[in-house]
Amino acid sequence: MSGDSAQAPCALIVMGVAGSGKSTIAEKLAERMGWRYEDGDKFHPASNVAKMSAGHPLTDEDRWPWLKAIADEIDRACKAGEDVVIACSALKHSYRDILVHGRDDVRIVYLRGTQELIADRLAQRKGHFMPPELLASQFKTLEPPDPDENPLTVSIDASVEEIVDDIASQLGLSASRTPRRKRS
Repeated sequence: MSGDSAQAPCALIVMGVAGSGKSTIAEKLAERMGWRYEDGDKFHPASNVAKMSAGHPLTDEDRWPWLKAIADEIDRACKAGEDVVIACSALKHSYRDILVHGRDDVRIVYLRGTQELIADRLAQRKGHFMPPELLASQFKTLEPPDPDENPLTVSIDASVEEIVDDIASQLGLSASRTPRRKRS
């Protein structure tokens, strides 16, 4: 990314494969910073949820409208002077390009973990539409962020508190940062 690397973000996209803790970490991070939390899954059209629930991985064609809806929400929130943390798998560079689209005030937070650790977590998870069998396809699709994406990378082999502390520290944010004032 170009521009001022010291620019305070208005949006954080917490990314990783299913079971990496995106929703939990994003929600706790937003709570700690006083930002709004959004689960990217809520932006999926019903057809995507049905497809995943049936055990079928999504295609890129399935994902484009979903990613565009999240990008539109990021743009809306930032323009309104709001701060938002969004949990979104964002597995490919091309997906993150749609979400960030060159903005210096949107940061990617990559939750990195081994397939074995995440498989163990998914096996214990109840009531989520992503069956554990799709984990292999998620890792096959995963393109970890490149340095030019200016990502924050954190290991998920830690407690939720430690992960949130690590992210806040890497962002240089205090543990209780308040949202930016809305611009007039």
